[in-house]
Amino acid sequence: MTSSTANPGRQRDRRRRAAPRRHHRPPAAPVRRRSRVRTRHLSYLKLNDAAEALPRVLDQARAERMTLTTALEKLLEIEVEATEARKLSSRLRFACLPEPWTLNDFDFAAQPGVDEKLIRDLATLRFLDNASNVLLVGPPGVGKTMLAVALARSAVDAGHRVYFTTAAELAAKCHKAALEGRWSSIMRFFAGPRLLVIDELGYLPLPGDGASALFQVINQRYLKSSTILTTNVGIAKAHMFRRTCARRRRNFTSSGSNSDAA
Repeated sequence: MTSSTANPGRQRDRRRRAAPRRHHRPPAAPVRRRSRVRTRHLSYLKLNDAAEALPRVLDQARAERMTLTTALEKLLEIEVEATEARKLSSRLRFACLPEPWTLNDFDFAAQPGVDEKLIRDLATLRFLDNASNVLLVGPPGVGKTMLAVALARSAVDAGHRVYFTTAAELAAKCHKAALEGRWSSIMRFFAGPRLLVIDELGYLPLPGDGASALFQVINQRYLKSSTILTTNVGIAKAHMFRRTCARRRRNFTSSGSNSDAA
């Protein structure tokens, strides 16, 4: 009786060929940890943009072998940029600018009477630090409104609270507020913005109470916040307007105070 012994090497080869192939999958623990960071930490802190970008940033960090600090900086940078964009959008909605004009849209060559150096200096917004006011005077069609909007947009982009209105709209809002007993509220509203733009002063005649309301708004902002006025009325007529408003201010203020008390 004879016995034969199998070659051990061949047996190992057969077992190796018979064994099913295993696909490499990422460990479950890091995947669960990534999901926990997104849902329980970033989302809880309302860092929604960072939470959404987390998988992409982690993949990029792994591929580029970023340090932990670099990856974290990149993730937070995404959240900061998204937050700033939301804040800018909110300031623009509040500002009510009629057009998205910037100073680059203004053609200084077409309006040689406009002092470009002065306008460029105003665009630095240094006048806001001193609570100085800007008066743009000229006939219709020379770009007063466009310049006012462009300066206002520069202030919005710089993070300031800005509000744009026409003189007629301001007078109408103040008149309605006085009738409804909200005089103090409307005065606080117009006192709030760091920069208030009042367009088209003198284009439409204002009723007596409207002119007084306009003066009251400008008077309460004096030396506190800046105002840009555009008008086609000459300087001499503007001084007459100021004296007329001053004569009417006392009666109108008393009327507004009585309305608030009611």
